[in-house]
Amino acid sequence: MPLFDAVLFDCDGVLVDSEPITNRVLRDLLARRGWDMTLEECSRIFLGKAVKDEAALIEQHTGQPLTTEWLQEFWRQRNLALERELGPIPGAPQAVRAIHAAHGGRIACASGADRRKVVLQLEKVGILDCFDGRIFSGHEMPRSKPAPDVYLAAAAALGADPERCAVVEDTVTGATAGLAAGATVFGYCPGGPGHSSAQQMRALGVKALFHDMAELPALL
Repeated sequence: MPLFDAVLFDCDGVLVDSEPITNRVLRDLLARRGWDMTLEECSRIFLGKAVKDEAALIEQHTGQPLTTEWLQEFWRQRNLALERELGPIPGAPQAVRAIHAAHGGRIACASGADRRKVVLQLEKVGILDCFDGRIFSGHEMPRSKPAPDVYLAAAAALGADPERCAVVEDTVTGATAGLAAGATVFGYCPGGPGHSSAQQMRALGVKALFHDMAELPALL
């Protein structure tokens, strides 16, 4: 018997190993505008955040306005790189299919990214069918993560009380959103760049931590 009425997945860093690719493209484009940093610095600053929401920070470091044209070029180059290079988080497709079956399809993908990116990535790693009609983008909400809007929207669409939902996240930004929605957050903490650490997740109040996607179906 499932412990939760619905399971809500983040996408980047939980289902797909996209952060290194996206951050490399972002770092290179920002360097051209005068903000030069290492890939590690870029990952730390932007981890779990929508680039468009960091306009003030980018403008501060580059001395140039963050235009719609620049964002569109970033998204174009990012998507091309993802189409070439993206792979799944190890064990994620198998875990998703097992959880989809165990919960009667009551799962959703609730990402801070734009919808086009989310669909591209889920299709690329072969699990788009598991989330058909249940993809939610922070770009389409009044507020993106760390606000809870995208998780509240996903829970409402599934007819589930957020307090009866599990949220699977790998960053402090996303876990903050899940906790604010009232859900039980499962923190994926494999270590290494592109994810928040177990220590950071614990400090936030995330009690359910795991290190391998193969563990997740049994935890739920």
